[in-house]
Amino acid sequence: MGMVNLTNFDEQMKKRVTEIKSIIQKYLPQEEGFQRTLLEAVNYSMLVGGKKLRPLLMQQTYVMFGGKSAVIQPFMAAIEMIHTHSLIHDDLPAMDNDEYRRGKKTTHIVYGEAMAILAGDALLNLAYETASKAFDMEPGNPYIGKAIQVLSGKTGLDGMIGGQSVDVEYVDRPLTAEQLYFIYSLKTGALIEASMMIGAILAGASDEEIEKVQMAARNVGLAFQIQDDILDVTGEQETLGKPVKSDEKNNKTTYVTVNGLEKAKQDVAFYSREAIRLLDELPYENEFLDELILNLIHRNT
Repeated sequence: MGMVNLTNFDEQMKKRVTEIKSIIQKYLPQEEGFQRTLLEAVNYSMLVGGKKLRPLLMQQTYVMFGGKSAVIQPFMAAIEMIHTHSLIHDDLPAMDNDEYRRGKKTTHIVYGEAMAILAGDALLNLAYETASKAFDMEPGNPYIGKAIQVLSGKTGLDGMIGGQSVDVEYVDRPLTAEQLYFIYSLKTGALIEASMMIGAILAGASDEEIEKVQMAARNVGLAFQIQDDILDVTGEQETLGKPVKSDEKNNKTTYVTVNGLEKAKQDVAFYSREAIRLLDELPYENEFLDELILNLIHRNT
């Protein structure tokens, strides 16, 4: 596996994130009409910082499998909408009750609770409206339907929302390592799996290849979430853009409380390398994607 020069990686990263932001922007609503406040709340949430990790993973997996069409773009916007929907609802008083996200006030603080609930609903729905625009772009493309199945399945009861439900149910109660693994695989892992699987599906990958990508993505999701737990303990609020020690405040069992900081750090490295090992078994390569995954371990935000 060749390595991308790191300074070069940072430049490439900036360039790609800028490109992804402009793709997403194309699919955001105009702020007009009687429901303008809702549209403003939707755009406020979508345009606040963020790493754009999921659309980036989707795009880079698509590229790795030789994908060349713009059909990936509505799906890139859709996955970010689903992710943002989950953040708005996660921050609500009934859930994590957070006032800051990505360095800005959370949606419910700016627009009120009722409007934040609607903005989250609106984004989840807008995600499917947006993804389905791919049918207009390439009506004869047989992969689009499969991609929409994965997108909706990984968001739902057996995916992100299912994971969140267990997370919510076990606040103030101790979790076993097995339950924690389940929550992380679904709450965080499912959308990362969806991102990378959709990239592979739309590029015409085989079922075996899609399965390997899914396994790699599950490892990326675990590494990403464990690193999140580590940063909640060791991070600085200024760098993170959200309150540190919020897990402690919410009495949450995390990977760090179950396994300790050192083991958590070792496991982030393990899962990240495992993801790259699986991707390296494919007959295609994308050095930027490998570097992106490794970078998730060293991130401090």
